[in-house]
Amino acid sequence: MEFSHESVVVRRGRRSRLPIVVAVHSTALGRAVGGCRMWAYDSWEGGLRDALRLSEGMTRKCAAAGLPNGGGKTVVVVPAGRSLTADERRDALHDVGDIVAELGGAYVTGPDAGTGPADMAVIGERTEYVFCRPEAVGGSGDPSPFTALGVVAALRSTCLALFGSPALAGRRFAVIGLGHVGEQIARQLAAAGAGLVLSDVDPAKRSLGAELGAVFAEPDAAATAEVDVLVPAALGGLLTRDLVARLRCGAVAGAANNQLADPGVAELLREREILWAPDYIANAGGVVNAVSREVLGDEPEEAVKRIESIADTLTGLFETAARTKITTAQAADDLARQRLSVPVPTAPGPA
Repeated sequence: MEFSHESVVVRRGRRSRLPIVVAVHSTALGRAVGGCRMWAYDSWEGGLRDALRLSEGMTRKCAAAGLPNGGGKTVVVVPAGRSLTADERRDALHDVGDIVAELGGAYVTGPDAGTGPADMAVIGERTEYVFCRPEAVGGSGDPSPFTALGVVAALRSTCLALFGSPALAGRRFAVIGLGHVGEQIARQLAAAGAGLVLSDVDPAKRSLGAELGAVFAEPDAAATAEVDVLVPAALGGLLTRDLVARLRCGAVAGAANNQLADPGVAELLREREILWAPDYIANAGGVVNAVSREVLGDEPEEAVKRIESIADTLTGLFETAARTKITTAQAADDLARQRLSVPVPTAPGPA
């Protein structure tokens, strides 16, 4: 991976003694935004790789969404097999807050895998540069419903490209990963009259399948199920070369970040005529809502309109890719680069 970041801080937390990585990829369009991931890794280098990759993805996500921000990411490396006590977790979050504060507003952090709005309130005890704190303390709250809203908008656009209609009713979807976002996607699809195959590594999630009248399958079986759209909603890297050869879907569109195991997978999908909705376009709803509400000062209704416009962005990308015979990944990257080449005025950050 070519190093293109503006700054990267790798530090052992003063209180927690855990490795913490804060990566700022770009501030070309404005201050960087990106979540704080608290996750188990076999080594601190794994956390560093994630921070570098995810922060670069955030730059593309913000640019493609038309936001006046660049990308960043925080990763707190929890040793594999270890669970943090409440005090250890609080110490780690305070360590994150101190590092973010030292960056002087170049980067604003928010929730990501392993963290939520309550954790942002704890980080907010050490720095003002944090978003998605609970609404009771002035934040925009849990981003998960807005991420799910954006993914469902992306699924409507995907169905429009596949079938000529954005209707979800009667279509069949396989949702892999039933966390905060994946569960809400599944519920919205079921409410719209779609058929579902659901999967999660946690067997307790089977109850959701029973509730929604869905088939519950192991992850590999769900990924290769005969469906209209595969919806990755867990961690990244699902779309390997081996899996793409076995897919039996018309399209892939979901919430997971970094779905392509390597860049060449995008071409394999195109060769198999499987439409791919670039992940950083489809899953931008959470950050769009947070930035819209907390940075740009939009009312909730305006933020929702911004999220729903993800469908229009994707429709344009699908049309561009088909017309120019390039992958949808290339079309999305071209859009992001185009917007990055035209800087916009930096918006004020959180108070």
